[in-house]
Amino acid sequence: MRLFISKFVTEVKNMAQAGRSKYWTRTIPMAVIACWAALAGSAWCGDLAQLRSSGTLKHVGIPYANFVTGAGDGMDVALMQMFAKYLGVRYEYVKSDWGTVVQDVIGKRVQSKGDEVSILEDAPVKGDLIANGFTVLPWRQKVLSFSTPTFPSQIWLVARVDSKVKPIKPSGNIDTDIARTKALMKKKNVMALKKTCLDPDLYHLEATGANVILFNGNLNELAPAIINGKAEMTILDVPDALVALEKWPGKIKILGPVSHKQEMAVAFPKDSPQLRDAFNDFLKQAKKDGSYARIVRQYYPTATAFFPEFFQNK
Repeated sequence: MRLFISKFVTEVKNMAQAGRSKYWTRTIPMAVIACWAALAGSAWCGDLAQLRSSGTLKHVGIPYANFVTGAGDGMDVALMQMFAKYLGVRYEYVKSDWGTVVQDVIGKRVQSKGDEVSILEDAPVKGDLIANGFTVLPWRQKVLSFSTPTFPSQIWLVARVDSKVKPIKPSGNIDTDIARTKALMKKKNVMALKKTCLDPDLYHLEATGANVILFNGNLNELAPAIINGKAEMTILDVPDALVALEKWPGKIKILGPVSHKQEMAVAFPKDSPQLRDAFNDFLKQAKKDGSYARIVRQYYPTATAFFPEFFQNK
């Protein structure tokens, strides 16, 4: 339905632009708006019914940290399997990557730069939602709708434990701490990863005087790359840093924050409000019955120690 509406509007706009009469230039654009509203309204009102009719919840995800391990499990895999059961449908995992994950659910290619995003040509729709420790970012909010937050995050600066650079001393003011952390990057090789929550443009890393190295790999490989001497530092988000600290104890250290606290959530196409609301209801129930807390403890046992306020009463 999303792709059909987009193609319909584009085609009729082209017809209107090619027309020479007042009928084409005035009447047709108004008809387009009316038809688009009717079609979109129908899609919005039936998004959950259509999914139930299909009988399958298609979970688009990227192997990342302990959210989607790549081995058939993970925190978000567990949540989506429970959500599919809650809806009474089958569960199906659809593997994606950071370059195409958004287009796989909205049916449009996108190009982001910092907080801005451009919508490009049509693309195949492969799934219903995104869940893989997906950070809520301003540009993503322009093309997707997000659920109630499912996990806390933040961007940290990380170095090998034997680095001469010392962690900052917390000041009690997050902006001061971020400024002090960024000052540590000057003239240092710092790895980052485009098209992810570790995109250097999101945190203005070039302005720090750092030599920003765009890592050619996936998020899970950044910590071992630092350990193996590929660069002096890297930025990591909290979930990946927690996994790295547990997997390679005594090998890396946290130098300080690069961002304010962030949140991760499940992402939906903007024309699937009922599906999003159904997930929010499901998550509320999972928090109440304790199943959400059990999944968090299973995949991120130290998360509550770092972000107690997020998990309080959850």
